[in-house]
Amino acid sequence: MRKQAIDRAEAPGAAAVPAREGGDALYDYRFRRLVGREAWDALPDDVRRRFSKRLAGSAVATYSGKIVWTRLSIAGWLLAQLCRLIGAPLPTNGSGRAPAAVAVSEDRASGGQVWTRIYGRARGHPQVIHSAKRFAGTTGLEEHIGGGIGMALTVRAETDALIFLSDHYFWQFGGVRLRLPRWLAPGVARVTHRHLGRGRFAFDLQVTHPWLGELVNQHALFRDA
Repeated sequence: MRKQAIDRAEAPGAAAVPAREGGDALYDYRFRRLVGREAWDALPDDVRRRFSKRLAGSAVATYSGKIVWTRLSIAGWLLAQLCRLIGAPLPTNGSGRAPAAVAVSEDRASGGQVWTRIYGRARGHPQVIHSAKRFAGTTGLEEHIGGGIGMALTVRAETDALIFLSDHYFWQFGGVRLRLPRWLAPGVARVTHRHLGRGRFAFDLQVTHPWLGELVNQHALFRDA
């Protein structure tokens, strides 16, 4: 019976259907389907657990930690300020150590997940970044940032990490969807979730432009709540 449940959960179109693992906890197969079962099974238990939580109803997964550094080039700083128009999805200033927290909940409207990141700042209120991950599109995963802007993501697993890479960017309004040309895109976004052991992980964000080089480099450390 359990094998049949797993097969149904991994079948095409079954991403929004939770399956039970161990008889009591809801298990989410959506990220495993993106990287493949063999690569998924090679990941550390902590990583698999974080990305297989089924956040039904009002459940929220939270992670607390700190920003170790945030580095912005001049072009990266200008890009971050421009992105304020769509909700400031990038860190708006370079910084050293600062407190940080992440909350993940289910997006009932899209069947995906809502990610909320809170970054402390030396002055003023913390920066709050919202985005929605949706299991859709040609790559199987999209991140919707704001103002109709989003990026299609590919996911791959390494020995101790999950790596998310932007494949292309798009603008969507209602039923209209336009893929942004590469010359208009900010570059390749790379997010790494790396296992550190004992419920801890590193989060790294890099945005690299083909002509302007590295625009954003952020390194943070988190632990399970």
